[in-house]
Amino acid sequence: MPVIRLIACDVDGTLLRDGQTKLSSQVAEEIVRLQAKGILFCPASGRQYNSLRKLFAPVADQLYYICENGAVIFAPGSPGKLLAKETMERTAAMELCRDILTADQCEIVMSGVNLSYLCPKGPDIVEHVRDVVGNRVALVNRPEEVPEDLVKVSAYCRQSARSAEPLLAPKWSSRFRAAIAGEQWLDFTVADKGTGLRSLCTVLGISPREVLAIGDNYNDLPMLELAGNPYIMETAAEDLRRRFPRRCTRVEDLLARL
Repeated sequence: MPVIRLIACDVDGTLLRDGQTKLSSQVAEEIVRLQAKGILFCPASGRQYNSLRKLFAPVADQLYYICENGAVIFAPGSPGKLLAKETMERTAAMELCRDILTADQCEIVMSGVNLSYLCPKGPDIVEHVRDVVGNRVALVNRPEEVPEDLVKVSAYCRQSARSAEPLLAPKWSSRFRAAIAGEQWLDFTVADKGTGLRSLCTVLGISPREVLAIGDNYNDLPMLELAGNPYIMETAAEDLRRRFPRRCTRVEDLLARL
């Protein structure tokens, strides 16, 4: 095994598998053990900072965080210092928001640094983002009421993100990065997990060659391409598994080998 100084790990579909909503106790145990060896651990997720802190509660103050698909980075602490953010140009972001709102079966989630803004068509989206995902949530009547810069705009697609992608992504591909981030999530950002990881490596003085990255979906692709030691989950799409020969069935088992 090459020298590893940082582990960047996706959450949904990677650490949380088969509908899990809580991390196994072994994850926190391995994080503590690895940090004692000088190996840092960083969740790299489309999730909000608040959601990730709840999920990693036993070790929350000890971690770096790549949040919102790389658009926001936090240092350890309670709360940690905001290290970086990449914001979307507001006029274009507002137009994208209106496109999502008019799309059939799509809800919109607009992300600030640590608050999700919703214009709900139905009550299920509020409950899902607040109670299941664990985000801090605010309701607005229209996107223009959001009082802060946006770092991510997401379409929550009740049918599937794959069905919504060809309707929404082509128009915006020259302005924003579009990535399927889960069965029902299509995310738009300026950043991606690769740019977020590169920024964190610069802050820490770590080479990307010294990073072990683990993911399962297309929003993980830039991070996996950058890291010197990429692992893809066995449950990932076939074309992603073809690109990355190192496989992972259970993250805890991979961490235990380090």
